[in-house]
Amino acid sequence: MAEDEEFTLNLLREILVEANFEVVGVRSVTEAIQTIESFDPHAVITDLNFGVNAPTGADLLNFLHDERPWIGKIILTSHASPNLALPRGTELPPNVIYLVKSELQSIASLGAAIKDSMSQINATTVIPVLDNQRIVVSETQGEILRLMAEGYTNQAIAKRRGTSLRATEALVQRTFASLGLKSDDEFNPRILAVRMWQEDKVVIK
Repeated sequence: MAEDEEFTLNLLREILVEANFEVVGVRSVTEAIQTIESFDPHAVITDLNFGVNAPTGADLLNFLHDERPWIGKIILTSHASPNLALPRGTELPPNVIYLVKSELQSIASLGAAIKDSMSQINATTVIPVLDNQRIVVSETQGEILRLMAEGYTNQAIAKRRGTSLRATEALVQRTFASLGLKSDDEFNPRILAVRMWQEDKVVIK
């Protein structure tokens, strides 16, 4: 979650943790992008305006759209329209859920928006990104592939990484999607993913 107002950030983080979400809060777009490399969230909640000449929430969401298309995208802002907070000509990527703070009725509404953002992403086919014929994955996904190649189960991976089993299972599935793998009656995506890793068909970026 990216929010430059410290009180709002701490309040929302506490509320979401109480609602059983795993949350990391940051106060700038730059910090958000750095954190995403290690945390690899299911969804990102961001404000739009982070101060004069600072990267905007739109910059963060467009980064996610280009580099991490499997992450859900939510705007939570005081502005009724993005045109009031963003430089002229700035566009938001598709599949963004837009919430206005003053209109948010309950934490349940925010929780539903988080789940909706993830379901929208899950319904979208992820096209693998190639670099010299190798598929590009994030550092976190690379770690997941390495641990799977070493024989660890999802539960063991979750314990080693200090995350919940649910978060690990979701990350494993997103890793499969990034590799262009789907579960069906004929192929086991876990075995195929490990084989791709061992055959150096994957590059971490």
